[in-house]
Amino acid sequence: MQTVHFLFLSLRPRQWIKNGFIFLPLVFARQLFDLVHLLASIQAVAVFCALTGAVYLINDYMDREEDRRHPVKRHRPLAAGLISPSLAVGTASGLLILSLLWGISIGMGFFLVLMIYLGVQVLYNLWLRDVVILDVFCVAAGFFLRVIAGAVAINVPVSRWLIICAIFIAMFLILSKRRHEIMVLGKVEAGKHRKVLSQYSAHLLDQMIGVTTGGVLLTYLLYCTSPETVEKFHTENMIYTFPFVLYGIFRYLYLIYQRREGGSPERIILSDIPLLTSVLLWGVFCVLILTGVV
Repeated sequence: MQTVHFLFLSLRPRQWIKNGFIFLPLVFARQLFDLVHLLASIQAVAVFCALTGAVYLINDYMDREEDRRHPVKRHRPLAAGLISPSLAVGTASGLLILSLLWGISIGMGFFLVLMIYLGVQVLYNLWLRDVVILDVFCVAAGFFLRVIAGAVAINVPVSRWLIICAIFIAMFLILSKRRHEIMVLGKVEAGKHRKVLSQYSAHLLDQMIGVTTGGVLLTYLLYCTSPETVEKFHTENMIYTFPFVLYGIFRYLYLIYQRREGGSPERIILSDIPLLTSVLLWGVFCVLILTGVV
């Protein structure tokens, strides 16, 4: 049973929160209470959980020697020797086959997005993870593709502003994580753990975080106030969700710079009560506004 437990932990269930991006098209297409579309979105999330679990297992297998030198990642089951490499590879293969077959059953459009996501992950692991700036773009593409997958799964269009905003949010979180690794390990040790980190500095990452912060706020504000959004939802009230986004970004910046956190975005979101509250309130107000209650 312990082996099963450690194998499950290797699938990174905390990371599955990222797959919540798949629900964005469902919410903003006002299909949240449509049972058929809701079930399709849940299936899409389940497929991505299986696929990303396979990718994480493969990553851990490839990085197990480097992870053993990291103060936190050395406790990962594969790096710590709690599960065997053969078990990890076998499980990853099974999950990969399952997710692809399941993806085909949802639709060929969704399957195509799934294959593109998998291709990006392969490129990242084999090459782009060591290319400065492109490594961040590559990880951010995973969030963008989740949004597209969510839209394709229920056959609805998605706003270009919402897509751009999702990309900026992803880059903001990734850059914050890169900064945390450099601050915790130091530039030299960080470079040994992740080669690309030797090409970054805390100052450069601070500048990039500033750009993405502005990008998130500006694109979300443009989305809320765009004629396209007002015409689609027949309301100008989406602007009232902006304070929750603004507070959430500022709170995350506070956690990065004052509490020296940021290494695990999913852990921060789930454990920091003020931040989690702002995310939940944002979601509630979006649903209330889009359904015409407010």
